[in-house]
Amino acid sequence: MNLNLLLTKLARAAFTLWLVVTLAFVVLHASGDPIEALVGDQASQEVIDRYRAKFGFDRPLWEQYLTYFSGLAGGDFGISLSDRTPTLELIAAALPSTLRLAAASFGLGLLLGIPLGIVSALYRNSALDRFVMGFAVFGFSIPNFFLGILLILLFSLHLRLLPSAGGETAWHLILPAITLGTHFAGTFARFTRSSMLEFLNKQFMTAARAKGVPRRRRILRHALPNAAIPIVTIVGLKLGDLVAGSIVVETVFAWPGIGRLLVNAVSSRDLALVQAILILVACSMVLVNLAVDLLYGVIDPRIRASAASDKE
Repeated sequence: MNLNLLLTKLARAAFTLWLVVTLAFVVLHASGDPIEALVGDQASQEVIDRYRAKFGFDRPLWEQYLTYFSGLAGGDFGISLSDRTPTLELIAAALPSTLRLAAASFGLGLLLGIPLGIVSALYRNSALDRFVMGFAVFGFSIPNFFLGILLILLFSLHLRLLPSAGGETAWHLILPAITLGTHFAGTFARFTRSSMLEFLNKQFMTAARAKGVPRRRRILRHALPNAAIPIVTIVGLKLGDLVAGSIVVETVFAWPGIGRLLVNAVSSRDLALVQAILILVACSMVLVNLAVDLLYGVIDPRIRASAASDKE
């Protein structure tokens, strides 16, 4: 990837983040007065006005925006209205739990989805293929909250094998990871199968078979690298969607992560905390998409050659 293209992508990423910050600020401030949710319905107007002045909500919206944006530029994401704590401290406390759940569920999705997709493509229209695609459709179509409730009913209430809520031990991780990982596995299996089928019958695969190249080498060295671009794309999209996708799962299992923190912040109209979490989600999406674009050049030599020719 040449320098001009890299700078263009960085500029687009910066513009996307600015747009997210601006839209989040405007929409959240238009959703209602956070001070009324903070002090309660029984508070007098004098108390409400005093708290508005304390947190700066008595100033014009454009002035609040400039103050907030200048604070972001200096690394200040604001103070939580509910906890009177810097939002970055609250996020830093909840982030390890979310990363633990994300790593377990995403790893499960990769380990199941991509091999199943490859096997399904190799045995197209067989009973194994139909079983794998049935699992894939089940995985990416069933709502996370419904699958989570089913797992709680089966493994927690009836079998009493696993805990249904909390995040204290590794046993608490199993059900949330399976719930979120099933969605990833189904999505990866479906896209891997489609991508592999596109290249298994190409002429270069027929030529390799005619030359006597072993089947395993044809698959691993010829078909899979060519099919990797669509697979990397969907993996990158799902990787960037991990924080946002974990919100429902963390709520169902009372998992102490970013998703549950966001739900609590929205219910209490904690604007600074909601805005900080939205920025975190946007940054993760932008950085993952940028990394996927850079990875394209590593996977596919044609992209490197095209970038080099454009540079010349």
